Amino acid sequence: MDGEVYSALNQPGVGWFTMIIIGLLAGWIAERVTDSDHGLFANLLFGLIGAFVGAKLAEFAEIPVFGFFRTLIAAVVGAIIVLFLWRKLRAR
Repeated sequence: MDGEVYSALNQPGVGWFTMIIIGLLAGWIAERVTDSDHGLFANLLFGLIGAFVGAKLAEFAEIPVFGFFRTLIAAVVGAIIVLFLWRKLRAR
């Protein structure tokens, strides 16, 4: 499992610091798209989880994800999905 998490979060050309920046940006963009209101830490958390989800979806769809912008797009898509599911679970 550690290898999967490592490969999903460490895309080629993207280091840990850059991944944190991508997580923050993806979380913030997803927050705006879903009309949510979270703090900085929640944006980072949703963005990083979204990066993992987006990378897995891209892998499943056989779409190559590498570099800053492709990783950001995958992370935003994943974060939107995660936020949507989170809001549905909290509504119960």
